[in-house]
Amino acid sequence: MEIPYIEEVHPDTGVVNSKLGVWLFLASEVMLFGALFSTYIILRLGSVSWPVGADILNVPLATLNTMVLITSSVTMVMAWAALKMNEPGKSRNYLIVTVLCAGIFLVVKYFEYTAKFEHGLYPSTSTFLAIYFTLTGLHGLHVIGGMVVIGYLAGPGFKIVDKHPEQLAGRIEATGLYWHFVDLVWIFLFPVLYLL
Repeated sequence: MEIPYIEEVHPDTGVVNSKLGVWLFLASEVMLFGALFSTYIILRLGSVSWPVGADILNVPLATLNTMVLITSSVTMVMAWAALKMNEPGKSRNYLIVTVLCAGIFLVVKYFEYTAKFEHGLYPSTSTFLAIYFTLTGLHGLHVIGGMVVIGYLAGPGFKIVDKHPEQLAGRIEATGLYWHFVDLVWIFLFPVLYLL
C-alpha cells in the first residue's frame, strides 16, 4: 500500500504530510517551552533577590555550545541542499557532522553539569538552579532525540537514496525543522539563563 503525499504536496494543506506533522509537533513543543519560560519570568519577577547567571554558570562554555549548535544548523541545511544537488556523499557527511556537533554540545554540557555538582550546586540548591537544570536538561533530551533521528538518516535510513532521493530529502527537511527548533530554543536559553 502506498501512502499518499509523501513526496507530493497535499492539495488541501500545500505541504507534504511529513512537514505538516512536524509543524504540528513543533507547535506543541513551543507550548511546552513557552510554559517553562513563562514560569521562569514569573518566578524571577516575583523574587526579591535573583542570582545573575554569569555569577554561577560558565558563560564561555555556553558560548562555545551556542557556536556548536549554530554550526550544526548550517550543516543540517547543507545536508538537505547537497542531496537536492544530487551529491549524496556530501549530504551524508553533513549529517554525520551534525551528529558530531550535537555530541560535542552534550559533552560540554556534561562538563558544565559535573562542575556544578562538584561545587555542591544542585537543582535543590535554589530556584534559579532548579529552573536551569530543568530547562537545559529538557533541551538536552531534545538534542539526544535529534541525534538519534539524524544518526538514523545518516546510517540505515540513507539506503533509500538511490531509489527514493526525494523521499530522503523530505525526511532530512522534516528532521531539519525539528533540529532548527532545538537550536532556536538554545538561542533563547543562552541569554536568559547565562547573561541576564
